[in-house]
Amino acid sequence: MPLALIALALSAFAIGTTEFVIVGLLPTMAQDLNVSIPSAGLLVSLYALGVAIGAPVLTALTSRWNRKHVLLSVMGLFVIGNLVAWQAPSFEALIIARILTGLAHGVFFSIGSTIATGLVPKEKGASAIAIMFTGLTVALVTGVPLGTYIGQVFGWEATFLTVSILGLLAMIGSAILVPNNLKQAKPTKITAQLKVLTHPRLLLVYAITAIGYGGTFIAFTYLTPILNEVSGFDSSSVALILLVYGVSVAVGNIWGGKMADNYGPIKALTIIFAGLAGILFMLSFTAYNPITAVVTILVWGAFAFGNVPGLQVYVVKLAETHTPDAVDVASGLNIAAFNVGIAIGAWGGGNIVAEHGLMNTPWVGAIVVLVALVLTRYSGMLDRKVRDLNLVKI
Repeated sequence: MPLALIALALSAFAIGTTEFVIVGLLPTMAQDLNVSIPSAGLLVSLYALGVAIGAPVLTALTSRWNRKHVLLSVMGLFVIGNLVAWQAPSFEALIIARILTGLAHGVFFSIGSTIATGLVPKEKGASAIAIMFTGLTVALVTGVPLGTYIGQVFGWEATFLTVSILGLLAMIGSAILVPNNLKQAKPTKITAQLKVLTHPRLLLVYAITAIGYGGTFIAFTYLTPILNEVSGFDSSSVALILLVYGVSVAVGNIWGGKMADNYGPIKALTIIFAGLAGILFMLSFTAYNPITAVVTILVWGAFAFGNVPGLQVYVVKLAETHTPDAVDVASGLNIAAFNVGIAIGAWGGGNIVAEHGLMNTPWVGAIVVLVALVLTRYSGMLDRKVRDLNLVKI
């Protein structure tokens, strides 16, 4: 495997860290910036909104550019965004910095798979993509807890400085190692995106993605305040708990992917959404005891991100049937749907915290996930109807 994949993996690591590290630093940043915890939660939701816009729109606008030039431009934007966050003179400036880095995130993961596969022979394409996405998984396992620790010890600004240095190293590595003559992907047309966005079956899956993921982030965005104020953990323990959560997420991703392969996406998503809703309901009661809180969070991690492989596989499967000329676009828009869910979930969770208190976020999140479960079962019923009609025609 070419060394350029290591540069891509490092980019994914830096980007994954900067997205989720806010969860561990939320109380620290809220206090330092003199804003409420729900207001600080906007740093999560507006970043995710930047990703949701960046993935489809900026990818389409740059589709005719040289792939390496787009990659370097995106990582440059990422570094600048984090440097602005490091030196942000106000909360408003920090929000702008988060939106900039969110835009960079969206484009990077849209083009990253194409670049990774262009670096290797066709038969090694899946392995190349897996290496790149390893950076994102490692970020959840080590980058987020380490970034949280750095922010708690040296100040949250130091976390953004560290991430910007990582991004700069990844950018330099890409400049040196990524070849300039990568195969140019077929330009992504806005009309292809509109075709996908007007198809009812794909819209249904995007709704499942946004609602299912959003339900998790209603509570996950405010996990650190829950651990501090409800479970009684001090700030130094939160980084360790996030490490445990990250390991669980990594296991859940693998488990969710295997389940989707073995049982099909509908059955896998049914199990995962049902389990996720149950865990969030349980957290409403177990958060008050430190031991039961950690056990619940460990299980939560496995379910929270275990739905990602199934949802991506399901979107591709439906796109191959209904919009075969826009499969990549459909897949990319599902990434946008994930981030729309994060944005709405974090924003909604902030309103719940402001109006009703922290411990109303888990059970409300559970109800939202149950809505995703109902929509999943409905989509499965539509699939069965299509199969039955095809059998009748035969």
